[in-house]
Amino acid sequence: MLAKIKNPLIAYLALMPFLGLPVLQAQRIMPPEAPSRNPARLTVQSAVGNHPECVVLLHGLARTPRCMGKMVAFLGGQGYDVFNIGYPSTKHNVDELTTMVFDAVHEQVSKREYRKVHFIVHSLGSILVRTHMKKSPMPNLGRVVMLAPPSKGSEVVDKLGGIFLFKWINGPAGVQLGTNPESVPSKLGPVDFECGVLTGRKSINWILSMMISGENDGKVSVERARLPGMRDFRVLNVAHPFIMKNPEVMRLALGFLREGRFPS
Repeated sequence: MLAKIKNPLIAYLALMPFLGLPVLQAQRIMPPEAPSRNPARLTVQSAVGNHPECVVLLHGLARTPRCMGKMVAFLGGQGYDVFNIGYPSTKHNVDELTTMVFDAVHEQVSKREYRKVHFIVHSLGSILVRTHMKKSPMPNLGRVVMLAPPSKGSEVVDKLGGIFLFKWINGPAGVQLGTNPESVPSKLGPVDFECGVLTGRKSINWILSMMISGENDGKVSVERARLPGMRDFRVLNVAHPFIMKNPEVMRLALGFLREGRFPS
């Protein structure tokens, strides 16, 4: 029956009752007010041990800081202070989220004299970092690792961004992440800081993958994850919602923070 459905959105909605709660949670196809879906306000979880450098973690669109839990534990054991920031990604546009998040970042790091402030950011988090650094570069910025970033936007937004259900689920920032010349990613341009990109080529959402050209992780194509100005790039067999929990991703991210390149 699905083979006869030409509209991928209709096919996706037709499958939703059969996907089960775990898959719906992974894909964030849940009501915007669901408590497990997205923080209602900005939160900061800190793991501080008086280390000379820190790492700021930012989750992606319609996610929560809990998805970064394994990364917090891993980095804390590697000699970094860690700040895991939650923000209401589906409630505001990119500029508003950027201001909100970086006000919190500056408040936290200004309490201590860190030699370097690094970032590991997922998806929309990468857009917030690029937006801020373009306007107000941090003098003690270290290195930035971006996980599955929509560096050049996502075709999924092109296809679904005008539909009410998409806007309801993903909010104002979600509809800003298309590939057209007026989208936020398109206007940000190259980065001028040390940045490494890790992205995936495995999808758990084949219907969204139908909307994307070439290899993709179910949300962003491998090609559109590439970022002009990046120092290193690696593609792994991981899906968009789970990339931050992958042990190999954590190992590679740590290597970039230390050396400015992904280890072999």
